[in-house]
Amino acid sequence: MRTIVRSIPRFLSEYRCRGQMRLYGSIRRQTSPTWTNCPVSNRFLQNGCFYRHGHPLCMIQTASFADAARATNGEVTREGPLVEYQRRIVAGELLEGDTFQLGTLRELQRLYDELVENANSCRLDRYAASEKESRSRWLWSRLIAQPSNSPVKGLYLYGGVGTGKTMLMDLFFNQLPCNWRKKRTHFHDFMLNVHSRLRKHQGVSDPLEVVAGELSDESILLCLDEFMVTDVADALILNRLFKHLYSNGTILVSTSNRPPDNLYEGGLQRDLFLPFIATLKERCVVREIGSSVDYRKLTSAEEGFYFVGEDLSGFLKQKFMQLVEDHRPYPQDVEVVMGRTLHVQMGANGCAYFSFDELCDRPLGAADYFGLFKKFHTLALDGVPVLGLHNKAAAYRFVTLVDVMYENRARLLCTAEATPVELFERIVTIAEAQKMGPRTSSRSRKSEDSFICVDNELGFAKDRTISRLTEMNSREYLEHHAVMISQRQQLDEESNQEFVQA
Repeated sequence: MRTIVRSIPRFLSEYRCRGQMRLYGSIRRQTSPTWTNCPVSNRFLQNGCFYRHGHPLCMIQTASFADAARATNGEVTREGPLVEYQRRIVAGELLEGDTFQLGTLRELQRLYDELVENANSCRLDRYAASEKESRSRWLWSRLIAQPSNSPVKGLYLYGGVGTGKTMLMDLFFNQLPCNWRKKRTHFHDFMLNVHSRLRKHQGVSDPLEVVAGELSDESILLCLDEFMVTDVADALILNRLFKHLYSNGTILVSTSNRPPDNLYEGGLQRDLFLPFIATLKERCVVREIGSSVDYRKLTSAEEGFYFVGEDLSGFLKQKFMQLVEDHRPYPQDVEVVMGRTLHVQMGANGCAYFSFDELCDRPLGAADYFGLFKKFHTLALDGVPVLGLHNKAAAYRFVTLVDVMYENRARLLCTAEATPVELFERIVTIAEAQKMGPRTSSRSRKSEDSFICVDNELGFAKDRTISRLTEMNSREYLEHHAVMISQRQQLDEESNQEFVQA
């Protein structure tokens, strides 16, 4: 009986791997996704990658790969992110393009090779050790303190918006063996998970150590997208949390718009956050993606649901009703986190309707938005205003909302007072504020200045939000959304058929 029980995790892992391969195979077979609102082209762009019929067409110079794919021993590496790029070039799936990403690919390949070489010492294989050995190691580590930092350093990628950071990290992550202890998530989601676990372990002498132990047991390799610290509660626990994680052997791979030294810049009690920056730089190789091209803005904006003007609520509801088709929208409550619910004014067929005030001018956060998009894949948002000092809190929530939507590849319909760029014109960083011209005695100028919001975090985040809003309303993004929904429905149908047959 014990033998059967021990074999279950290995069987589940193999089943998941086969499921992933089946999903990838089904995507490869589908060559012409259909959607009534988006005429299908044979390629589209996402996160700095072109796609043809569902295949990534990444922007790398072909001639550079012959040398870049070689390992330190002089032999050509057979697996890894850089090699996968080369394979796609040979297969005719890649287009030539941005050479700035090549150095990052070399760094990711270096990390991949080191992880493969040190897989045993890093304890990456979740089934390599028995449960008894794990319990024994846990007990021994508490009797005798032993340093157990990973022999492999992680990677911190930073650069401008739309330069392909997320795409590169995802390609790296998807090349890793599926039996490894690994996890890829958005930084917002990761911190929500941490705070949820901390609440569960209230009363323990050091709940952060317990949470770090749980996290490292689940995943040694931790890939965090969009590392951005804005919450003082996050800033105060990150140093101790990651010290525990690193001592448990955790390896961090992260993307961010900002270099480590600029994280949580100008935040409350930042002096308590600075030790985390030092630890981060010690345990990670810091790499800048030097490209100045925002690939999201290279998408075509011929299609989309971003409508600028006044009194467009009726028009937005018409578009919403077209998307829900024959389904009848109705008010409903969605469970978001820890028993809390979020009221949806109208929802049907995976589409939800909200006013801007309902989602962004109330005390809601990333947890609420993540919960919302677990049930809905499309959001109709009415009445996005120009953002500034008078609605700074709502601006922060809107930035978080767009981040969560983009992470979930959700579709956005919205009416707004201005274009994405104009929405954020009144939000500036400290450096931008210092460059602004001297104040005049003009009454209109003074009135205009009174709405300007000087905020470093929001000022940096606005570029990312503008970039994502631009891509989310492009034809290419909408086509990708249609493929994703089609594939999800296909998998659900296959799963239901398998369940009925079983």
